Amino acid sequence: MPQSLVEINNLDRRAVKTGADISADGPHNTFLTSRLTPEIERASCNLRHHPGESRTRIPDAILFRMDVVAFTRALVDIESITGNEERVGRHIQAELSRLGWTASREIVEGDRANVLATLPAAPNPAIVFSTHMDTVPPFIPSSEDAHRVYGRGSCDAKGIIAVQVAAAEKLRQEGIHVGLLFLVGEERDSQGARTANDKPIGSLFLVNGEPTENRVALASKGTLRLHVIAEGRMAHSAYPELGESAIDKLLEALRRLRAMPLPSDADVGPCTFNIGLIEGGRAPNVIPDHAQAELLYRLVGPAEELRRQIIETVAGLARAEFGLEIPFMRLQTIANLPTMVAAFTTDIPALTNWGKPLLIGPGSIHVAHTTGEYVDKSQLAEAVELYCKIAKQLLA
Repeated sequence: MPQSLVEINNLDRRAVKTGADISADGPHNTFLTSRLTPEIERASCNLRHHPGESRTRIPDAILFRMDVVAFTRALVDIESITGNEERVGRHIQAELSRLGWTASREIVEGDRANVLATLPAAPNPAIVFSTHMDTVPPFIPSSEDAHRVYGRGSCDAKGIIAVQVAAAEKLRQEGIHVGLLFLVGEERDSQGARTANDKPIGSLFLVNGEPTENRVALASKGTLRLHVIAEGRMAHSAYPELGESAIDKLLEALRRLRAMPLPSDADVGPCTFNIGLIEGGRAPNVIPDHAQAELLYRLVGPAEELRRQIIETVAGLARAEFGLEIPFMRLQTIANLPTMVAAFTTDIPALTNWGKPLLIGPGSIHVAHTTGEYVDKSQLAEAVELYCKIAKQLLA
């Protein structure tokens, strides 16, 4: 190997993909923004000017560190609110293909598709890293300062996509092959995960990414959604005795639900609920004949008893119509890594055919879905190492 190649191999370079071409106009990168140090520029120049050579290819075995921050920002800047994931999915597929992965779009609905990537040498890996490509509204473009990356999806979960790709590439250089699965629809109904569950690839472990501040989740709370619907009778508001207010009934039903004791788990904490939407009535001068509220419970156990309690509590005032239910789950942990409890729901319950689940990722759920969403750059870097460590421990 020429001295200049040895020199490059020993330098700390950010953001050049393996197997990159060096030519007169510098490295040809894809999503990996090149930030060359002066030493690397000199080494690259030496390569470019070898006698009799106008172009030299860096061997794939040489490992360069990917620029996870640049990749995160590139993904954030592609709007992918749930239902509109096509463009970001195609971008991820193209970049993984350029890195030598076998990357395919697995159609979910219309133009929406999951992205599944494996390495040619390991089409059925034992471990798959996974997270979601969709975000909540509104779209917020990326920005950064010395310590953080900002923008919609920066922590939930586009920074995690960047980390998982970087970790998978690092493991690849060490001869460890994992798979990558990036999903649509997590923020709404886990439609992408449910579709993927019909096409497993034989993995033994699924390492799912959500913002846990790089702590392994002991458990993930479930979700139970429902509508509480009250019916009344319209009348002129000057003669309320001739009508029956559905809004009054709904308010009393909600008061009773707020007073209803909820279950708790010693390790996970209490079941909680939120009254997210209320609507009803026709006009200020009309006694309302219809009103409804949409509620969401965070489960810490089976939902059957909770359903029964809700029905009994609102009886005589309203009816309960139950919708989406995602079960509470206890998760696998890793020795000697810090832990937490995820009070939120993930795609994991819909991915039962992809192996034993773990949950970990950079960023805080407390800033996800906010106008100031961000992820710490230090957590992105730490997460790459954590994903590699977890993969090695799972395979040990």
